[in-house]
Amino acid sequence: MNGEEVGLIGILFAVLGGAIRVGTPFLFVSLGECLTERSGRINLGLEGNLVMGAMLAYGISYISGSPWLGVLAAAGAGSLLGLVHALLCQQPRVNDIAVGIALMLFGTGLAFFWGKPFIQPTAPHLPAISLGGWSDMPALRAALEINVLFIIGIILAPALAWFFRTSRWGLNVRCVGESTEAALAMGLKVNRVRLLSTMVGGALAGVGGSFLSLYYPGSWNEGLSSGQGLMAVALVIFARWDPVKCVYASLLFGGAAALGPALQSVGVTWGYYLFNAAPYVLTLAIMIATSSAKRRLPGMPGVFSNVK
Repeated sequence: MNGEEVGLIGILFAVLGGAIRVGTPFLFVSLGECLTERSGRINLGLEGNLVMGAMLAYGISYISGSPWLGVLAAAGAGSLLGLVHALLCQQPRVNDIAVGIALMLFGTGLAFFWGKPFIQPTAPHLPAISLGGWSDMPALRAALEINVLFIIGIILAPALAWFFRTSRWGLNVRCVGESTEAALAMGLKVNRVRLLSTMVGGALAGVGGSFLSLYYPGSWNEGLSSGQGLMAVALVIFARWDPVKCVYASLLFGGAAALGPALQSVGVTWGYYLFNAAPYVLTLAIMIATSSAKRRLPGMPGVFSNVK
């Protein structure tokens, strides 16, 4: 191989590894938002769940010595924020979007305040499985070092799709998300279904945050999140509210975020900051491409559509 071929292969492997690492938080947050939106509610506060989960996971892992206890704590914190969101949104004349933004600011602010003692200490990290040990290429071995949470997310996506398609609870969630009036006529407890969906969605976002602090980048600081919680809304739209497609969309967003560092690793520094903006440009492009006042997107829950 000549130097140009090695450089190209290095970029491809770096983007592959980055797509898996950077895409894992996207995966958990998007699955959580997918569940929440399929019940007829939008939660823009998942960025706060993500940051709070990252802080609490790191703190609990540092104090207890167990990163898995940190993951459980992150899920619990995300679930609690989801509960607050659901309870507030059940009140008359309360807007989901406004509540989500408020809880995003509350969650991030609280995490920054409580997390200051954990900026310097080093906490135990989550384990990873090396699937590239057969190769003598360091770039490939690094790309195929898979964290356990990524594997859990890959299993969770088709499980959630099965839940929506087959299980009684999943069908109830879909019914509530399609039409509040029809769900009430069927005797479903709409508020309870949305509350539980929002809580589980918030818990998944918290788990996504634990990946950030306990594996990649593997530390706690106030700049840890780069807006993954907000971008997850665009990602769910791009995936057409399909949990399995959320996997592909997460890897796409992760690969876009990894493009800049991958190019820098092989010496390409021109336009580095422009490439770092790729996930945000992708988010904006998706929101523009999917905006329409005249048509309903495939898979969109009925309560979000004004199309009669």
